[in-house]
Amino acid sequence: MEEFANTIDAAKKYVVSSTLEHVDWNTELVRGDLGEAVQKLKQEPGKGLYVGGVKLPLALAELGLIDEYEFIVHPRIAGHGPTLFAGLSHYVDLKLVSRLEFGSGAVAMRYEPRR
Repeated sequence: MEEFANTIDAAKKYVVSSTLEHVDWNTELVRGDLGEAVQKLKQEPGKGLYVGGVKLPLALAELGLIDEYEFIVHPRIAGHGPTLFAGLSHYVDLKLVSRLEFGSGAVAMRYEPRR
């Protein structure tokens, strides 16, 4: 957990918002056209962009800007909360690329869109 905390703390972060005036924690505010902004970020050097939340992944999926999906399933049923990709206007068929099981029982699965 500490290794993850150190990694996420050091990573450059981007927040997409039309209402925030400023951000902190090694973060840059992204405004304007989402598609253009993400295309520009994807061209920068690095190991890719990781997206969290519910609304942003939905918007990026609608724009066809997600090259890879990684889902981590934890061994706990919450029974409430937002639904990922609720309202997506089209199907996205996926191909399993890798699967990793953790000692905690969590499973990470990576998929690529079938194009």
